[in-house]
Amino acid sequence: MEELVIRDADVVDGSGADSYRADVVVDGGRIVSIVKEAAAAGCHRPKARRELDAEGLVLSPGFVDMHAHSDLALLRDPDHSAKAAQGVTLEVIGQDGLSYAPVDDRTLGEVRRAIAGWNGSGDDIDFAWRTVGEYLDRLDRGIAVNAAYLIPQGTVRALAVGWEDREAAPQELDRMRQVVAEGMEQGAVGMSSGLTYTPGMYAQDAELTELCRVVASYGGYYCPHHRSYGAGALEAYREMVALTREAGCPLHLAHATMNFDVNEGRAPELLALLDEALAAGADISLDTYPYTPGCTTLAAMLPSWASEGGPERVVERLADEETADRIRHDLEVTGSDGCHGVPVEWDTIEISGVGDPALADYVGRTVQESADRRGEAPWVTARGLLLADRLAPTILQHVGYEENVRAIMRHRVHTGGSDGILQGAKPHPRAYGTFPHYLGHYVRELGVLSLQECVAHLTSHPAARLRLPDRGLVRERYVADLVLFDPATVAAGAGFAEPRVLPTGIPYVLVDGRFVIEDGRRTDALAGRAVRRTPA
Repeated sequence: MEELVIRDADVVDGSGADSYRADVVVDGGRIVSIVKEAAAAGCHRPKARRELDAEGLVLSPGFVDMHAHSDLALLRDPDHSAKAAQGVTLEVIGQDGLSYAPVDDRTLGEVRRAIAGWNGSGDDIDFAWRTVGEYLDRLDRGIAVNAAYLIPQGTVRALAVGWEDREAAPQELDRMRQVVAEGMEQGAVGMSSGLTYTPGMYAQDAELTELCRVVASYGGYYCPHHRSYGAGALEAYREMVALTREAGCPLHLAHATMNFDVNEGRAPELLALLDEALAAGADISLDTYPYTPGCTTLAAMLPSWASEGGPERVVERLADEETADRIRHDLEVTGSDGCHGVPVEWDTIEISGVGDPALADYVGRTVQESADRRGEAPWVTARGLLLADRLAPTILQHVGYEENVRAIMRHRVHTGGSDGILQGAKPHPRAYGTFPHYLGHYVRELGVLSLQECVAHLTSHPAARLRLPDRGLVRERYVADLVLFDPATVAAGAGFAEPRVLPTGIPYVLVDGRFVIEDGRRTDALAGRAVRRTPA
């Protein structure tokens, strides 16, 4: 007898088609049968060792978080309710060009320091791996939800070139090609870049194109955080489209927003650019989170020249009065490339987390507010905080526009990505609320998407990008990564005031056929594993 039958569910299968009522049978981690309209037809109903009454609930495929920063959280926190409780059954990590494999002893320390604001210091992690394959093997010991990995181009550049702003020598480019190929062979699904973060930003298009050729040869995709989301946003999107078409590589645009005052109401221009490329044969997808503010580290705002050489050199430059004033001028007057070519507005920069608990008073206040309280210029406050906290502070950046958010999420190649940073005392609520916020706010309350459309964006669209032949749909023989939610009550509990509140209306989540959320509570199941690239 099979393990589980989910009885009388309203199945929204991920295809975008109309829902239907069915009994869904799960066994051995897969969907083994779907009996439509079983009760109404009076037919023989499937039996199983356990029956779950799903009356009034929607059954859908598990949600895929196409842009996650859980690289260490998956290892540190077996509970991982921040994602599991949202119905996320697969996260794509290794984002924004910086993560923890492939590395050597030198670059591991540098990367840990550079992205401590995203993932913590890692002092509680046993970094026994060095290669992509070894990291994926570590995930295979058991994690809360599944994870796929992107090779981080910035980490690869740090390994082969270092943190200097210069063109890679031919032998260095050859090494990068080899490292990317090895990572793809070991199971990565593609490559990411952080082209406003060092050292990835120092790569010119020719270098990126060559690495994308390698990725494409293995059936992977390129996921860039491109060179500007502000003053040069449209040009940066065009650059990525042209680069990947030259390389013959599929393109997935990370957190594809149009932020800052210069881009208010300009989402239609981005979508027209993408539609033109798609019509010409380009393979493009994108992800967004359903909120207006962004989130990153305070150090990411600095100009690229100030970050050359790695984190220690940044601290040295900030400590030098003359150099620090040059940084201030770039930030406040010129428009730093780290701040997307737009002069920083300190009243939009809210400190969301610090590494040193003694600095907790800054959290939840903008830099401008803290400066006013201290009776000093905001740059003095920001500089002092960066030095005191050794570059660890994370920020919310309140620079988005709701009309842009809504327009982009309606596009046919859209997928959902939380970009969720789980560090800090007051993280962005997207880390805990992205997927129920789509379903509750943008589907039920606003009707921006239909339920069927939204579920497709969160399930089958990303599964197609990841080339997963047996995920993203409710189909027989597909992996039983499934979510049961109440469409009348599903909602994000997290908000900007209380960002760590779990959602409501998602009572059951299955990963590989095992309940990780049951009756609204996290079980002890560690059913997730590394999801490796499917060969081309």
